[in-house]
Amino acid sequence: MATTQTSNESWKDVPTQSITANGVRFAYREMGTGNPGPPVVCLIHLAAVLDNWDPRVIDSLATRHHVIAFDNRGVGASSGKPATSMEQMASDAIAFIKAMGLKQVDLFGFSMGGMIAQEIALMEPNLVRKMILTGTGPAGGKGISSVARVTYYDMLRGLLTHQDPKQFLFFTRTPSGIRAGKEFLQRLKERTNDRDKEITVSALQAQLKALRHWGAKPPADLSTIKQPVLVANGDSDRMVPSENTHDLAQRLPNSELIIYPDSGHGAVFQFHADFMPKALAFLAR
Repeated sequence: MATTQTSNESWKDVPTQSITANGVRFAYREMGTGNPGPPVVCLIHLAAVLDNWDPRVIDSLATRHHVIAFDNRGVGASSGKPATSMEQMASDAIAFIKAMGLKQVDLFGFSMGGMIAQEIALMEPNLVRKMILTGTGPAGGKGISSVARVTYYDMLRGLLTHQDPKQFLFFTRTPSGIRAGKEFLQRLKERTNDRDKEITVSALQAQLKALRHWGAKPPADLSTIKQPVLVANGDSDRMVPSENTHDLAQRLPNSELIIYPDSGHGAVFQFHADFMPKALAFLAR
């Protein structure tokens, strides 16, 4: 386990550690270990590793909470064969959480991570106190099974324009969206030492398979998830169409909804200065 957080610790320089659960060596980073209350476990998006978390989001959470983020099995510096379903990823996350000795956690799930969070809450409801679900939707949601097509299209756009595909996938093509995307991508470069391994092509394909299965599932019954949930997105999400965010909030019996204007999949990164105080207030209630 990590030592108590120091005052100058930040996401860009917190050390990478590892722990073994169910035969998998999970790479993880943690901050704010001296803070009381349930830790916040962060669940990352498609094709992402530890370095893809926005430092402004993690640093903000860590001011009041013990925050933990980890690489999925077979992704980044974690060992094993990549999972091909949300259910498998949720089982891995549960194994990781229990190996860390945690009895109850809050979950912060972005995009695919929000789908994994839903499965965790259904599988082990007593493990979860609250959830923050951003840029995501329910199983069987409209357009989710097409994430692969959108992803490959924007990867090609990025290649042809010499830009990171996330500029297209996460942000709108308006002046404010383009500016927010550039600022976000610069923040992801703040960590210069001990950077994570990038996702492999085979791991990306496994995750896209999981997304196709998730999108093809029958509509989810989320009425049994009684925990408080904060749901957020932009009004123009191309990856997980924004109507899924409204649908998700309606399906969850104890939810709050935030929709940001002129923003897409990465709205909570674009509006982190507004969103993070609201997220902290939600967790504190």
